[in-house]
Amino acid sequence: MAVMAVGKQPFHQTSFQLNLHRTTFLRSFYPPEDQRAGAEIVYGSEACLSHSISLLEELGFPKGVLPLQDLIECGRVRETGFVWMKKEAPSEHFFTGTNTRVSYAVEVTAYVEKFKMKKMTGIKSKQVFLWVPITEMSIDDPASQKIYFKTPVGIGKSFPLVAFMTEEEKQKYLEEARK
Repeated sequence: MAVMAVGKQPFHQTSFQLNLHRTTFLRSFYPPEDQRAGAEIVYGSEACLSHSISLLEELGFPKGVLPLQDLIECGRVRETGFVWMKKEAPSEHFFTGTNTRVSYAVEVTAYVEKFKMKKMTGIKSKQVFLWVPITEMSIDDPASQKIYFKTPVGIGKSFPLVAFMTEEEKQKYLEEARK
């Protein structure tokens, strides 16, 4: 039995309680397999790229907000909004439009709805010397042309949507702005 002192009163915790807390903590990061029940699953780089781009367009996000190369599996459960994207290995991407380095785990997950991805896992942004998890991405007001990224503690930062657009999207955006 472990004894931990909290203030002046001892606190006793059994190994069962410690394992229970660890298991509960880990479950918050790794969804149970039944969350994927009834999912549309796509395999292969080209199929995943096409599937992911259509998902981003449907949600109202620019196509360049997530680097979608080298995906091996993508899935979506329409009823719950749960999505995932898997790669062979973790990767990093530098967004020149925001001067930000972002790290992607082997698997990225989120719950999606129009203009929002929440409860995201597998994405971290480098801020000064620290890697900070990104747990939400949203476009609160499409007219503002801003995308907002949020951390687990609720602190966030917004960037212009154009910073995440592909070259094709930027051209279309500029043509529409000229009209």
